[in-house]
Amino acid sequence: MNASEILADLAQRPIDAAQALPQLSAEQLNAHPGNHPNSIAWLLWHAGREADTQLSALSGQPELWALFRARFNLGELGDSMGYGHSAEQARQITVSDQQLLVDYLAACLSALSGYAATLGEEELDEIIDRSWNPAVTRAVRLVSIIDDASVHVGQAAYAAGTMI
Repeated sequence: MNASEILADLAQRPIDAAQALPQLSAEQLNAHPGNHPNSIAWLLWHAGREADTQLSALSGQPELWALFRARFNLGELGDSMGYGHSAEQARQITVSDQQLLVDYLAACLSALSGYAATLGEEELDEIIDRSWNPAVTRAVRLVSIIDDASVHVGQAAYAAGTMI
């Protein structure tokens, strides 16, 4: 297995975890356990948005959000990816349809998986962001995107486990 195949496989893992979440009510999806600003809905939405936005920047392809925006009906705030959200903004991300959240996340990470599978070693080693030390390669960015999605889906799974 080469690096591209590993990344493509790794991108599937948060999808599997999101699909394994227990069925939650709209109230549970949008609850704020411990009064935390991030609900399960926010966590899943953000995991999709961060993958979608960053993949678009890497691949030059349009964001998949354009296909999902109307179904989410989150207004301009939904167009963001959640980084830097205030507690008030995070609480405004409310989604009652768990399957919509999972479908969006799955579409974004499946697109990432497909993109990763096309990359050769030279493309993976390409430095794409020199503002960090060390500079960020395409492979490191892909790992970061997948890691962020995995962490947030894991947080959603933990929160969901406290509700059932």
